[in-house]
Amino acid sequence: MAIAPWRATCIQMLSERATQAVDETEARAVLDRNVQRLLAHIRAACNSPEKPDLVVFPEFAMQGPPLGMAVPDWIKRACSSIPGPLTEPLQKLAAELGIFIAGNLFEAPPEWPGRYFNSSFLIDRKGEIILNYRRVNTAAFPSVHDFMSDYLEVTPPDQVFPVVDTELGRLALIPCGEINVPEVARVMMMQGAEVILHPTNSKRTDAQEAAKLTRVAENMVYLVSANVAGPIGFSPDNSILGGRSQIIDHHGNTLAYQDDPAESTAVSAMIDVETLRRDRRTDTGLSNPLLRARYEMYLPYYSTARFYPPDHFLSAPMTDTAETKTAIAIARTNMEQAGILEPLPPGAAEPVAASAH
Repeated sequence: MAIAPWRATCIQMLSERATQAVDETEARAVLDRNVQRLLAHIRAACNSPEKPDLVVFPEFAMQGPPLGMAVPDWIKRACSSIPGPLTEPLQKLAAELGIFIAGNLFEAPPEWPGRYFNSSFLIDRKGEIILNYRRVNTAAFPSVHDFMSDYLEVTPPDQVFPVVDTELGRLALIPCGEINVPEVARVMMMQGAEVILHPTNSKRTDAQEAAKLTRVAENMVYLVSANVAGPIGFSPDNSILGGRSQIIDHHGNTLAYQDDPAESTAVSAMIDVETLRRDRRTDTGLSNPLLRARYEMYLPYYSTARFYPPDHFLSAPMTDTAETKTAIAIARTNMEQAGILEPLPPGAAEPVAASAH
């Protein structure tokens, strides 16, 4: 059955940080205020003359980021299961309004005690959670790659980089800076993804803006990118602002965009999956990056790539993000041996990044 064009809307909203609350009681109040603000914005979007079929809200919207808080403390202070107490109000609202809701939260699954994940999820019109992607490439948080052997043993391959087939087309989620990693979007496209939903919480950089457009162009997918309003989560002094929510079609054309960091539901556009499907089938030479792709040529190089160590926290969960320093040191050594990095001169110090996400 053909899919009629449908509307996506970005929820660009303010978000408080639970980690900056004075105690756990106030942290719970922060979570509640964030959830209520989110629900109000979704209702406002659905009360507009152009009611969306799907909304996307920003990364960290309900909790803020941990900002260096120890893993056990952050789990206790702000994390939730999926489904769980933070998703339940959204599930009820999705069923009430008959819409899809996509977003992000820090998940502490009971089946993986002591671990949390930066997880992005999708709720369908019935209020059911139909997709949960646990972010693989992280800079400041734990990852399923940290205990890859155990995780892959019990997680089906199609749930590691999940894509869900819906009445709106085949949908996937990629959070924030992971849009910079080509393989994530590529693997999702290879599983049929047609629309990438992108909850983000980021400052403006030319590199990340370019990455959004590049992932769209190289995979022929739509991108619905919802950023935070006001200050980003990784700006404790509130000096770095968000904004720039946008919707881009599968040819890289901007359909909707808001540059400023004000709260808004104005970034909204129609998604035409049938046109995407037609264009993916049309041989336009290298203007269609899918039909003429030669993946077999790349396999030998990927099969020997061994840089950041998997299973670095296999025997015990990470307790502090500072513990990743040893994994980074291993990655540097492996990349030196592969000829990617030049070894440092004796006695030279490693460079220190200004910030990481």
